[in-house]
Order: sequence, then C-alpha cells, then structure tokens
Amino acid sequence: MKTYKELDIWKKGRKLATYCYELTKNFPNDEVFGLTAQMRRAAISVPSNIAEGCGRNTSKSTAQFLYIARGSLYELEMQSLIALDLNYLNEGSFNTLMDKISDCMKLTNGLINYHLKLVEH
Repeated sequence: MKTYKELDIWKKGRKLATYCYELTKNFPNDEVFGLTAQMRRAAISVPSNIAEGCGRNTSKSTAQFLYIARGSLYELEMQSLIALDLNYLNEGSFNTLMDKISDCMKLTNGLINYHLKLVEH
C-alpha cells in the first residue's frame, strides 16, 4: 500500500482545500465564522481523513475514514451552492470548485471500493 502522500486522492484533496481557502478569502467579513469557516472545515477534512484512514490497521477502518472524507465532499458541494446563491462565488470559480469536488469524489469512491473488496476476502 502506498503512503497517503503518494495517493492521487490525497494530492487532489490537498489542492481542493487550498483552492477553497483561496476562494473564501474574498467572502464578506461577516461570514468569517459562518460559511467561510464551514467550507474551510469541510475542505480540510477531505485530505485529513484520507491521511488518518491510511494510518489505520484494517481496510474496514480505512474505508470508514474514506466515508467521512466523502461526506465532507458532499458537505462542501452543498455549501458551495449556497455561496453561489449568495453571489460569493462567480460561475467560473464555482464550476472549477465543482470539478475539483467531482474529481475527488470519483477517486474517493474508487478507494472505498478497493478497501471494501479487501474486507470481503
């Protein structure tokens, strides 16, 4: 098994978190403890849970942390829609963010399936 730093999903999750931090710098100051903080927490949760999951002893335990990372991706997706609705994000930034979330989702699902197959055997 690769270390988490070698996994494409972790690398993309890290880039997603960095991009989210950059985007939310431009949110209104009154959102610092609201949507800005929520989006940043969800984004940083993705690579953090992938790293923690890779440090676990069993595929079942690793899969559980990957499920948490996937949940954070869904959370970030929903929060991004609210940010778009509030005009905190423009269409271009929103679409780029959705593409990054989608890429991470596909890779996370693939890694979850890999670990679940290991549990079955």
